[in-house]
Amino acid sequence: MSKVAGFVATLFMVVMMMMVPKTESALHIADIVTRQFFNNIINKADGDCPGKSFYSRDAFLKAHNSYPRFGSLRNEDDSKREVAAAFAHFTHESGHFCYIEEIGGASRDYCDESNTEFPCVPSKGYYGRGPIQLSWNFNYGPAGQNIGFDGLNAPETVANDPVVSFKTALWYWMEFVRPVMNQGFGATIRAINGQLECDQGNPATVQARVNHYTHYCSQLGVAPGDNLYC
Repeated sequence: MSKVAGFVATLFMVVMMMMVPKTESALHIADIVTRQFFNNIINKADGDCPGKSFYSRDAFLKAHNSYPRFGSLRNEDDSKREVAAAFAHFTHESGHFCYIEEIGGASRDYCDESNTEFPCVPSKGYYGRGPIQLSWNFNYGPAGQNIGFDGLNAPETVANDPVVSFKTALWYWMEFVRPVMNQGFGATIRAINGQLECDQGNPATVQARVNHYTHYCSQLGVAPGDNLYC
């Protein structure tokens, strides 16, 4: 290659790099989920909440290492909206990171006996645990396979290991919620708890989720977008 051709090729590469929109991968998740951002959430929980000594920003960041695509969408604004949406649901589901396990969950039956791929283990409860309140055997089974723990035989791991706990939330998000992010925040509500809350099922909880989301969008300096309700 001649010097001229080499210079032209280099110039072309520089121009193309300048044309690529800045994405979240150029920022890093720790620049969005700052210590202040995380603490502003968990500090709203009562002082005697079990989650106060369980959930932490460090545990979230360690969990994120296994799901680095979270918070990395087409551009910086979309990436921030994803973080705001996820933490809005984490906040609502866990009561500002207060609850590790679902209140009264042990008394509820979350066993789908028709699911033969991930059969329930007798005496084990698949009730809500973690930031997104992972529930049902058909979620614990594949979550455990993906993360690396025995979700069917040891679902309590989600309530005992904070990194695993955040990993289950990120696993569920990437599997079931990320695919609908482009439809607006309302679609993420439907993906998480739509059958109970959407279509006027429980407008108060829908509003609570929307309030958290718009608040976090404001903190991150990004517009919340359209289609906030389900």
